[in-house]
Amino acid sequence: MTATTDGSTGAVDPRAASASRPTIESTIAADGVLAAARRAAERSVEHLLGRQDEQGWWKGDLATNVTMDAEDLLLRQFLGIQDPATLRAAAGFIRGEQLGDGTWATFHGGPADLSTTIEAYVALRLAGDRPEDPHMARAAGWVREQGGIAASRVFTRIWLALFGWWKWDDLPELPPELMFFPKWVPLNIYDFGCWARQTIVPLTIVSANRPVRPAPFALDELHTDPDDPNPSKRPAPAASWDGLFQRLDKALHVYHRFAPRALRRVAMNAAARWIIERQENDGCWGGIQPPAVYSVIALHLLGYDLEHPVMRAGLDSLDRFAVWREDGTRMIEACQSPVWDTCLATIALADAGVAPDHPALVKAADWMLAEEIVRPGDWAVRRPRLEPGGWAFEFHNDNYPDIDDTAEVVLALRRVRHPDQARVDAAIERGVRWNVGMQSRNGAWGAFDADNTSPFPNRLPFCDFGEVIDPPSADVTGHVVEMLAIEGRAAHPVTRRGIEWLLSEQDAGGGWFGRWGVNYVYGTGSVVPALTAAGLPVSHPAIRRAVQWLESVQNDDGGWGEDLRSYTEEKWIGQGASTASQTAWALLALLAAGRRDTVAVTRGIAWLTETQQADGSWDEPYFTGTGFPWDFSINYHLYRQVFPLTALGRYVHGDPFAGRTPMREGA
Repeated sequence: MTATTDGSTGAVDPRAASASRPTIESTIAADGVLAAARRAAERSVEHLLGRQDEQGWWKGDLATNVTMDAEDLLLRQFLGIQDPATLRAAAGFIRGEQLGDGTWATFHGGPADLSTTIEAYVALRLAGDRPEDPHMARAAGWVREQGGIAASRVFTRIWLALFGWWKWDDLPELPPELMFFPKWVPLNIYDFGCWARQTIVPLTIVSANRPVRPAPFALDELHTDPDDPNPSKRPAPAASWDGLFQRLDKALHVYHRFAPRALRRVAMNAAARWIIERQENDGCWGGIQPPAVYSVIALHLLGYDLEHPVMRAGLDSLDRFAVWREDGTRMIEACQSPVWDTCLATIALADAGVAPDHPALVKAADWMLAEEIVRPGDWAVRRPRLEPGGWAFEFHNDNYPDIDDTAEVVLALRRVRHPDQARVDAAIERGVRWNVGMQSRNGAWGAFDADNTSPFPNRLPFCDFGEVIDPPSADVTGHVVEMLAIEGRAAHPVTRRGIEWLLSEQDAGGGWFGRWGVNYVYGTGSVVPALTAAGLPVSHPAIRRAVQWLESVQNDDGGWGEDLRSYTEEKWIGQGASTASQTAWALLALLAAGRRDTVAVTRGIAWLTETQQADGSWDEPYFTGTGFPWDFSINYHLYRQVFPLTALGRYVHGDPFAGRTPMREGA
């Protein structure tokens, strides 16, 4: 599916987006492209340096979908703090994202999404839009065609239950007694990925209290049958996993009615302590918006008034997720990415030829060094004897440093000539040691935790909102392997186990699945540079297969693109409109594989130079990042700047860490 001219969706061949644009002739003069690449890199360097904050960091907007904005308004309605200016600005943004058929999608050019459309519709009702207004009537009609509210995800129905628009009895049960499960018991809170854990703990309090605020209007128009809003469904067979967990949920509903009050109160207080202990210095939880929203609701239900310091700090932190745009509308970021953006910007500038002791790079290094996390977090539950030392993704998230950011920060710091090199070396040593200690049993790395691979959380009826565990991924493992190789540990058993896992995970087509970026282009762009950095020869069969796959999916215009539908439909793998970030990822892999002077690389570089804007930036409306593959998509606004510059820099100047001793051919 792809967007039509009126904003609706229709089925097309995946290659159509690229085939309809002008092509770049394959007989481009390499010398001309090299000169153009130098000029493009210079313009990009100037643009990126101009975006650095005076404190040393970079941060681009992080765009997701309008559920962030709708849920922010629903939270304000629930707490009684709705203000007209915010309501008007948020509604303006939500209206601006509506497609021509009245629906909302979760990513640019994507298909309509039921839950997103319902939440956006309700938010606009709060803003005063009427059901009979044409844009609202189209949305409601489409919702009914898709099965109405009953067919939406659990999280959407939880928000509606807060106002009596859905029955709590018709939602999966989530008891706060989960807090008592020891870490060796299945479905304990540490079996969930950190983002799910931070969301589920406060929701156990919400689920136990089942609050209902007065609804400002009815939502009968969003039901297929208002007299029977939740038609009964036949349960899955009892012998199946789904059937087992459905019956477990029924048992938990019975338990809800008879749960000992004293036990439940102790459980909710334990959950509240857990929440408060994990509030960050800026008032947020985990540096991401969803856990912060539910934590505020949960604590409010337990009697924390809005002026309590914990609540005040939490609400203030949510305001910092708001991006006020020039047109007067207000967009909510699900998260903010300064550490990630800063390390990637540092790598891009250094690889583009900026002097390693340039003031901007030194200032960036100083800021990153100050962001190092040197106290234990929730990761220590599974690694209690591991010393801390790593970096998070956000401004404040000391409980959850992540393995991916830590690897890339180390790679960035190694590119900077800092006046206090001993300080840099010590931070790098701690980061490397921590990342090594976070290796999972299979030899690979997840994002936040080690061995977070329980098969049970995804089976829960409650967990239909995306990935809820944090298994190892090829892209994170690739970044760690690359970091270890640069640190001189290519032959270390830890690195070799990571390499073996990566080789075993290569797709039959030649690429690698991308967990945190879209998709096989990202995974392959992360893994190939890691394998060659670790010494695999470019003649290795895995490298050759990756090269062949990348060259086979290059678009007619010379770029690369991959649609988010590649996560659910095989025909989209490697297919989609060319984007600056995905073209750069493909080029980084091909350059690492020694393909610099090939037609494919020349055409890819030419595409980047020809699509660069006058100010040195690139435009990229397409979403190329993920929070959960397919379920939650991200447009990192700085991706379109840092990755093209890195690719141009390596094309012009070569690999900054070239010259490593290669592995033997059979590695």
